This record gives sequence, structure tokens and C-alpha cells, in this order.
Amino acid sequence: MASQSPVLVVNTSKQRESGHKAQMSNIAAGKTVADVVRTSLGPRAMLKMLLDPMGGITLTNDGFAILRECEVAHPAAKSMIELSRTQDDEVGDGTTSVIILAGEMLAISVPFLERKIHPVVILRGFQRALEDAQVILRSIAVPVDTNNREQMLGLIKSAIGTKFVSRWNDLMCGLALTAVQTVVRRTQDMDAASGSAASAAPTTSATSASVA
Repeated sequence: MASQSPVLVVNTSKQRESGHKAQMSNIAAGKTVADVVRTSLGPRAMLKMLLDPMGGITLTNDGFAILRECEVAHPAAKSMIELSRTQDDEVGDGTTSVIILAGEMLAISVPFLERKIHPVVILRGFQRALEDAQVILRSIAVPVDTNNREQMLGLIKSAIGTKFVSRWNDLMCGLALTAVQTVVRRTQDMDAASGSAASAAPTTSATSASVA
């Protein structure tokens, strides 16, 4: 019987890495993605000028909008961009912060990997740090009175301060707060009206009801 030629199921042109070299490559890719958006965070954030394939120009400091236009091939870099997309879908904000935080967590993992500590042990330490951080945040949390306009405006200013509209800070904060309060007030009025209509509707006792 003639011998059959081997069947290749893996693209031989692709580069394959494993072990410590693959770990360092993944960390380097993650840190590179974090460095792209690092300068677009904070009150002194700089806008990024993006040129799309159609020739359009966009100015933004939104982390997800920046990374969305980046074409990357490294799997770890793609995971970082997916992390930003998930943050945008679930929360709607913090896309830049989550990428920078992830990049820093990768960076501080390097000394532990150099000491031959298993990644599972490092992840367990990160999980413990998360639990401790949640305890600390709960201990320093301050209750917020949603009816206190000055307090609410202070919270909104901290979120809008890094946006492009920060030059109209007072105006935008006032408009945002008024809009949300209007929606909440109308929702409460509709709920109250629905509750009143339900209580005013005639009820029939189950014991006296009859079916024709």
C-alpha cells in the first residue's frame, strides 16, 4: 500500500510561541495597547486624531473609539480591545480606564513570572486584591442625596471634566441633571397613575365568581 502524504491542519506560516516567551509576548502586546490610550485619560487628556480607511478624520479621547479603529493581529491585543468593547456595552464609560488598569496589572505580573510563579497563583492574588479593594471602597463610600442639586452637580462635573464639552461644564451639567430628573419624575408619575388605576379597578372574589 502506498504511503499517504501527511495532512497539514496548521498554517505553517504562522508563528507559534509557548511557555515564558509567549507570556512575555502577551504582556508586551497588552502594554502596547494601554500605551496607545494612556495619554487620553484625565483632566489633561489629549485628543487623538483618527483617519479611517475612507479618509474621514475623527477627534476623540474615548478609549473604545480609538481602539476600534486600530487594526491589530496579536491575540492578546485583540483581547484588550474586546475588554474595552465589553466595558462600553455593560457600563457605557470607563473604556480608557479599564484598558490602562489591565495594562498595569500585566506589567506588575512580570516580576512574579520571572520568579517562576504559576499564573494561576498570580490570578489568585489579583482576586484577593479585588476583594480587599471592594471592602475599602465600601468603607469610604459616601451616601448621595439625589434631591441635593449641588451634590449631584458635583458628581456630574467629575465625569464631564475630561470630555470635550468641559469648556461648557456648568451648562452641560445643568442640562444633564435636569433631563434625568425630568425622566425620573415622569416615570414616577406614570407608576403612581398605574397603581391608582389598578387599585380603583373593580375586583371579584374568587369564592363568589361563577362561570357561565
